[in-house]
This record gives sequence, structure tokens and C-alpha cells, in this order.
Amino acid sequence: MPAKKKSRRTRLIVIGVVLVLVAGIVYGSYWSVATVRASLPQTTGTLQLSGLSGPVQVKRDGNGIPQIYADTPEDLFRAQGYVQAQDRFYEMDVRRHLTAGRLSEMFGSGQVETDAFLRTLGWRRVAQKEYDTKLSPATKKYLQAYSDGVNAYLDGHSGADLSVEYAALKFSNDYVPQKWTPVDSVAWLKAMAWDLRGNMQDEIDRSLLSSRLSPGQISDLYPAYPFDRNKPIVEAGTVDSVTNTYQPPGTAPDTETGTGTGTGTGTGTDGTGTGTGTGTGTGTGTGTGTGTEGTSTSEATSNVQSQLSSLSDTLDEIPALLGPNGNGIGSNSWVVSGEHTTTGKPLLANDPHLAPQMPSLWYQMGLHCNSVGKACPFDVAGYTFSGMPGVIIGHNQSIAWGMTNLGADVTDLYLEKVTAADTYLYDGKQQRFVTRKETIKVAGGGDRTITVRSTQDGRPVISDRSGELRTVGDQAPVPNSAPDRGDGYAVSLKWTALLPSNTMDAVFELDSATDWEQFRAAAEDFAVPSQNLIYADNKGPKGHIGYQAPGRIPVRAKGYDGTRPAPGWDPQYRWKGWIPSSAMPYEHDPERGYIVTANQAVVDQKAYPYLLTEDWSYGTRSQRINDLIQSKIKDNGLISMDDMQEMQGDSSSEIAKLLVPYLLKIDIKDDKDDYVRNAQKLLEGWDYNQDSDSAPAAYFNAVWRNILKLAFGNKLPKELRPEGQCLTVPAADRSGPVDDLDGTSKLVRECGRRAADQAQPDGGDRWFEVVRSILKDEDNQWWTASPTAFFDKDSGKPRTTRDELFAQAMKDARYELTAKLGKNIDTWSWGRLHTLELRNQTLGTGGPAVVRWMLNRGPWQLGGGEAAVNATGWNAAGGYEVVWVPSMRMVVSLDDFDKSRWINLTGASGHAYSAHYSDQTTKWAKGELLPWAFTRQPVDSATENTLALTP
Repeated sequence: MPAKKKSRRTRLIVIGVVLVLVAGIVYGSYWSVATVRASLPQTTGTLQLSGLSGPVQVKRDGNGIPQIYADTPEDLFRAQGYVQAQDRFYEMDVRRHLTAGRLSEMFGSGQVETDAFLRTLGWRRVAQKEYDTKLSPATKKYLQAYSDGVNAYLDGHSGADLSVEYAALKFSNDYVPQKWTPVDSVAWLKAMAWDLRGNMQDEIDRSLLSSRLSPGQISDLYPAYPFDRNKPIVEAGTVDSVTNTYQPPGTAPDTETGTGTGTGTGTGTDGTGTGTGTGTGTGTGTGTGTGTEGTSTSEATSNVQSQLSSLSDTLDEIPALLGPNGNGIGSNSWVVSGEHTTTGKPLLANDPHLAPQMPSLWYQMGLHCNSVGKACPFDVAGYTFSGMPGVIIGHNQSIAWGMTNLGADVTDLYLEKVTAADTYLYDGKQQRFVTRKETIKVAGGGDRTITVRSTQDGRPVISDRSGELRTVGDQAPVPNSAPDRGDGYAVSLKWTALLPSNTMDAVFELDSATDWEQFRAAAEDFAVPSQNLIYADNKGPKGHIGYQAPGRIPVRAKGYDGTRPAPGWDPQYRWKGWIPSSAMPYEHDPERGYIVTANQAVVDQKAYPYLLTEDWSYGTRSQRINDLIQSKIKDNGLISMDDMQEMQGDSSSEIAKLLVPYLLKIDIKDDKDDYVRNAQKLLEGWDYNQDSDSAPAAYFNAVWRNILKLAFGNKLPKELRPEGQCLTVPAADRSGPVDDLDGTSKLVRECGRRAADQAQPDGGDRWFEVVRSILKDEDNQWWTASPTAFFDKDSGKPRTTRDELFAQAMKDARYELTAKLGKNIDTWSWGRLHTLELRNQTLGTGGPAVVRWMLNRGPWQLGGGEAAVNATGWNAAGGYEVVWVPSMRMVVSLDDFDKSRWINLTGASGHAYSAHYSDQTTKWAKGELLPWAFTRQPVDSATENTLALTP
């Protein structure tokens, strides 16, 4: 565990850095104590801030969390920009270079390929279009005020005065930060949309699997969602076939009608069009746009081996900055009606799951108009992103809201028949690519120029972006009607985030909403990324709760479900429009008295006419939360704030509950001195909780990891297996999957190619369902441990049963943990395996050792686990290290906002030598929450430092 005294840790960092740098070890340069401490922000006294119309107060509590008070929205957001730049400018600067594809300007040639990929996607270009054409005048005004605040800070600070990282960068290049712009803020929404983009990786993986597995075997690995066991968010409800309006359970169609507008995909070169529709109830509705739905031809099942493999490698580089995108990534949120709480008003909890970073992705703060009204409507506190004005998740004086990833399928990969360098085939005709040149400036090197190709409807050709990519579609079986493969197919991307939207408007609309209707109106503007929004208010005697599914989600052709790359030459596979916002599922005060969203299915697709996705998370966490709530409220029980917090820390292993009874029945043979049997005994009487000090949790998770490896991982193609894992396996053949080779298998040595935190099987709850589906079939083919015997029944290799494979996994786990934790099982603990390292995402991963030591923190030994409510995720293919976490936690009391609680993963500051760099982490690791003062008097009582900003 890290040192307990943060002040001592801070002194050690400063002393250590000064000793090393003064000695000239790093870059041969002289750094003083003043250099190391130069960027610590001023948090007391008075500062002039140009552009203010009146005085502003910044009150920071004992954790350095700021609450800002101003008379106008412009002053409020100008001060927000200044304060965030004080604490986090280096992080902000890196983020805007990421979204613009300009990392090479800061970090040199090693980032050129990443920049080229991001330039091809064009995040910054889309953000600029949003700012120019989509955002409201008020939003633009707020963004400009925020930018002015950031730039006011930059005017008085440079180099080491901004952050110690700039002192390091100065020695490697002459980098100087540019002025902040409103588009820098808008572009970060694209990065978050990428992180939460849905099933794109599953689409790639299905294609890669087809080189080795048959369609039936691939289907085994992607089972159907278990609606009979894990409840969707909205358990009933319909869409009115006449008005295209969603009707929640227990409601009848409203006779009041209204009109609205909708958008749809057209046939023009920009791929957009407009349509009209009618709505009911609230008086708003949307309709699909132009375009005729077609019936698809036979699906282009894709074995796009080298193309998609290289693309997958490229995609892996982007999550290095944003976090892994996989089955376990998600979030928890739930809200309980006042009918079932000890306070008599709703309680709302939220904890988004993202990759651990230093500093945390989130920034806590409050934004308060001194007099709340139409002219200045903000009295809001919660979590935002450094570099963005407003609050993303939190509460204001009237409502609270939380978010989880809806998981909608908003991306499709398309195979493109390229007929020349500048043309491709579409609908039997030659079409010209839309091309543009992009120049990438490289610190310490020459400029690089790339050509970006896009289809006429705006799909960038992302397979152009890797020098390792070979001929497109080298091994891709396609329908007989497909055009000749020739030199192969390119791969393009259709993604909702590449179309301009006004999601930034929704941020300010949420922050100022005071009731359900205003909340839903704000949600309608929240186009990308598509999120589950939960809601609570303090109106009336018991308050109200609700849920809204927002987002721009495509309508696809009948017969195409978005699970595999589509034939780009066939117009029937173009998107036909958008699911109307009026038809998106919602609930308001459901009879059961609570709502849970944890990335499970939103609705049962059998009862809902639109396809949201085929790749939901499988509902393990959500059902556990449902069960916990039901256990509390049965027999008129009530839920308290402490109960909500305790649920967030629940570490129960649902897969252990399924497998342990089977594991305990295994008779371990040839077990000298009961070596494995003694470990097996750890599982007897285990309560299935994955506490950090639990030896049973350590052993079970090791057994689970080895079951997955033996039953599935060793049979996957190298493109999905972790780097460094080398196996002798039957060779794949371009004519089709390996399947049954009848004794003719040619054995080859293959090594995994995927990063450890991205490899498969990752152990997420999809794999829970895979195992559950075959568990009672003792002789299922997947229980064959030998890959050779699995693929070739006449190879002479033995085919094992379930229990034989389980026995082998238990042995392997015993030897693995002996190597990692020691022979004495009494010293084992889950936390010793399951550790969290917080790393600075730039210099903390690739800088000199002393810089990494200065910027990084940890390890912490954690409880929780994959698909637990306390979702400290790990990838079973890659190891036990924590790769995603509850990035923050909050519990909001609608009865008394000052009784709410919150915590961040790290701290408020991005300065490595600040007392608030990681001061919340140890409490976070223990499941503790901090008091969350909101109204003026409690904020004043909690304040330790006040800074006055004056015109």
C-alpha cells in the first residue's frame, strides 16, 4: 500500500526529484526546488482575471475541490476555465492534442501512427463543424468564456510554471502550448464517444475468429442475452405503431398530439438528410428521413484476416490513452424512490467504469450563480472533464442524474471494393473517394503528410492507416454476388460521432434542468455518446425517479444486425435513418420503485421494434444490484445512504457461485501431499466475496483464468491471444476455418499479438454465459483441453471432459499462485494479485525512470473483480492487474443535498507534488466516500482556502 501520510509522500517526491535533477542525471539539466513547485496554484488571496464583469469566489475544501460563485454564467465559466487550468492544464493540453491528432508535436515520432489514425477519423474537424453549425448561441458564449479563462491562466504561466511535465518536454523540444479554443473543449466529446463506441471490437473479433472457428463455434462464444435471468432496464413497454412514440409500462397512448422533426440518412454526398414526423404526449417527436428500406442479400461474413488484425492492432494504440474497450467496461447507476428510502426522498448512485489514470479522468467541482434565475440558471455540482465547461454528472438544486454506457451499436465497418487509388465500387458504379491531405508536425523531426480517403457518404477508410496492413480482405469469404476480390477490400468506418451534433448543448441543459420535462428535453440533445440517463428530483412529498435512453442510433436494413463488416458496395447496407427520439425507451416513477442501469439490455428486443445492439453486456452486475435492492425493500424495508454506499462496494463473484459447487466435487488425482487438494479446500465455505485479503478469491480467480485458457483461449487465433503467449496449434487455411481436420493437421508455432488488457478470453460476463451454456454438457467439444484434439479428432491427442479440464485448471492455478504468492496458501490474498497502479498516461508510461517514479502512484491491493458491482476489472487472458475501475463514486440524497457523498479515483490536482494529487485514492480503495457540501453555509464550513478573482 502507498505511504499513509500524504504530506510525507509529497516531501519525499520533492526531495527525490530535486536531488536527481539537480545532480544533472535527467537531460543534464539543473532543476531547483522552485522548478518542482513552480506550478502549484494560488488558492488564497486575490487575483485579477481579465474579462470578468464582477467578483468571483473560488472556495476549496480540505481535498482541494473547488466551488465557484459568480453573478453571471460568463463569469462562472471563465473562472471554471481558469481554475481547471490551475489544476490540470497539462492533462487538458494532452487531451486536445489527442483529439486533434497532434500528439507528435508534443512527444515526437512515436505518435505519428496514432495521429494519422485520429486525423483519418477527423474528430477535430467534426468538432469544428459542430461549433460552427450546431451549437446554440448560449453554448458558444459559455465555451468562449471558458476558453478565455484558460487563456488568462496561460498568459501568466509557461514552462515549469504550468506543470513539471513541461520542464521535461522543454529539454526534448521547444514545445510551447497554444491558446485554448472552444473547439478544444467540444472535441473531447469525440474521445469519450470513441471510448464508449459499442461493439466495434466485437465486430472485428468475430471476423478474426472465422479464420479458425466455424460459424457455429463463433456463435457459441457470443450467446444470446439471458432475458429470463437478468432483467433489462425497462421491463415492459411498447412503441405505438401509429405515432412512433414509446409507451412505458402501465401507460396508455396519450391523446394529446404534437409535431416534431427528425433526421435520417439521405442519399447525398454528405450522407445526411431530413425528415418530419409526429409525436404524442410531450408534444415532440421525430421521424426517420429519406431512404427506402431494402432487404439485404446474403451477409458478407468476413474472415478479413490480415486487414482487420492490423486494424485491431492500430485500435489498441488509441485506448492506451483512453482505456481498454471491452466487455467489462461499463458503469453502475441506480435510483430508489422515496417510497423505499429512509429519507423519504430518492437516493441516486453512480460509478462509471473507465481505465485507471493519473490524474483521474474526472474533476470534481461546483458551479453556483449567486442569484439563481433566468439570467444565471446554474447551481450545480458534480463531475466534469478537465477542458470542458459545465458539469457532466451530478446534481443541481432540484434534480440529480447519473450515466452509464447504453452500449448501442453506433459503428459499422464496411468492406470497400477499391478499383483504383481514387475510386471504389458502389451500386455497380465507380465512385471517387473524397480525399484530403493532412500534415503531421513531429517534435524533433520532419513533417509527415498523409492522404485521407473517405467514401462519398463520409466513411473514412481506416485500413489505410497502418503500414503493416496487407491486401484488404486477403482471406475474406463473401457472397457469390460480391465483386471480384482482386487485390482485396479496404475497410471503412461509419460512426455516429463523425456526424456533427449538439451534444454540448445538452451539458448546459442538464445542468440547469429543474424537472422531468426539462431533463428529457436535454436528453434529446445528448446524441453522442449514447448513454443511459437516470434521474431523480425532490418535487412533491416523495420526489420522482426516471430513466431516459437518448442518443443518435442508426436504423439498419432488414437482415443486417451490425455484428460483422458489411459489403460497402451494396446500397442495401446503408443506414436508413435514426431511431426517432420519441421512440427511445424511458420510465417515470415505475411501480417497482427503483431503476437499475449497469450496461444490461435496455429492453427485450422481442417487444421493441428497433435494433439497439446485438452486443449488450450480459447483465451480471445489474442483476446483482437488482437482487440487493429487492432484498432491502422486501417486507417494507427501507434503503439508507449507508446501504447505497455498501452496495457500491459489493464484491460478490457470480461466476464463483456457479462454478464452485462443481469444483468442490473434483477428485484431484496424483496429488502428492494434497498439494492441490489443500488449495481446493479454500473454496469450502467461501462466501464468494472477493475481498482484498481473501485467499479463496485468489485461488478461484486463478482457476477461472485457467479454465478459460484451456477451454477457449488456446483455441483462438493469434490475433486475439495476449502478446507473448506462444502455442503449437493446427495451421489455419485461407479456404475456411480449421474445424475438423481428420488427422491431416499441420502444426505451427504461433504467438499472441494482442495487448494483455485487450486479449481474449477477457473473463467478462459474456464468458460467464458461454460457460453456463455448456456447463451441464460434460462432453462438450469445448472441454477438450488440447487445441490439436479440439480441431482434429483423429490427431491421436486425448479429448478431455469437463471435470478433467477443471482438474487441470485447478492444478495449473495451484502452481501459478505458488510461483506468484508462495507455497504457503495461508499467505495468499486476492489483493496481492489484484493490484492497481496509477500511471501518468504520457511521461508516466514512457518517460525516464525518475519521471515515472515522480508521476506514478501505487500499487494498491484491491478487492472486487470482473463483473462484480465493485468492478475493479482485470483481463483473464492477460493477468490479474486492475485494468478498469469505478472511476468515481457518488451517492446523492434528494432530501438533503448536503448529506450526499462522493469520491474521485485520485485527487483534484494534476501536479505530482501537490497534496491533492492522490489524496482520495486510499479512501476510494476502501470503498469510503467524502462528504459533499452543496449549499452555501455547509460549503463555507468546509472551505479551507478562498481565492477572490476580480475584474
